[in-house]
Amino acid sequence: MVFTAPPVADEKSSSALGIVRNNFSETFISSLRTFGRAVGVGLESVTGAASDIVRLRFQWREMVYQCWYLITVTAIPAILMAIPFGVIVSLQVGNLIHQLGADSLLGAAGGLGVIKQGAPMATGLLLGGAGAAAIAADLGARTIREEIDAMKTMGISPVHRLVIPRMVAMVIVAPLLNVLIIFVGVVAGYAVAIGAQGVTAGSYWQTFGSFTTATDVWLSLIKSIIFGFLVVVVACQRGLEAKGGPRGVADSVNAAVVLSVVSIVVVNLVITQVSTMFLPTRLA
Repeated sequence: MVFTAPPVADEKSSSALGIVRNNFSETFISSLRTFGRAVGVGLESVTGAASDIVRLRFQWREMVYQCWYLITVTAIPAILMAIPFGVIVSLQVGNLIHQLGADSLLGAAGGLGVIKQGAPMATGLLLGGAGAAAIAADLGARTIREEIDAMKTMGISPVHRLVIPRMVAMVIVAPLLNVLIIFVGVVAGYAVAIGAQGVTAGSYWQTFGSFTTATDVWLSLIKSIIFGFLVVVVACQRGLEAKGGPRGVADSVNAAVVLSVVSIVVVNLVITQVSTMFLPTRLA
């Protein structure tokens, strides 16, 4: 009589593969549901803001307070981030342009780099870091203290009372922050080009004005507004769904920051590709 060993290894591998498959499918479905809830919060915020303004029920005081808070936590970091952006772009591009013998084009390259990519990305990262963390922590703390449930019991919509003022404040602050970063970044790049790379002031501003158009500035402002909207929707959605005590609030803040940064990078890539196709760089 011949005895054969049971296929233990095959059973283990198949069970492990099944566990991985189930976890992947559950994660994918959960991600789709989370994305759907975030889209729902965004649509309700946009339509609710329009209706609140028309019916004179908009929370203006809360919106102004949130604007001031966002400015206080992002203005100084924006300046500190804009200076390295302008300097790095001016140095890296300047070295390459100097080897090609086209030093006069440094103003165009530095200005376009800061306006089209540096400023909106810095704005989005600042709002996604400081702004998203503050909003998610505030709403998450209200959620675990059951303030959100109490508002719903009293017939008060948390979206109209808390989310919409923060959304409008973020949309207002984002382009202002973007303009500040553009100004500081361009000035920093100009100082490096004049002081360290020997470019004349006239040629710098001439090429800057020749290649930089109003469309580039408007595109930068639109990108900053889109990034701010994404940040506030993600932060509010994660904050309103916080659970599990202080640990849940910390998890919601972490998720809000990470998701905001990832969404900003992905959306910036899409907008850059589309704008390059339909709005190529040209002489002003």
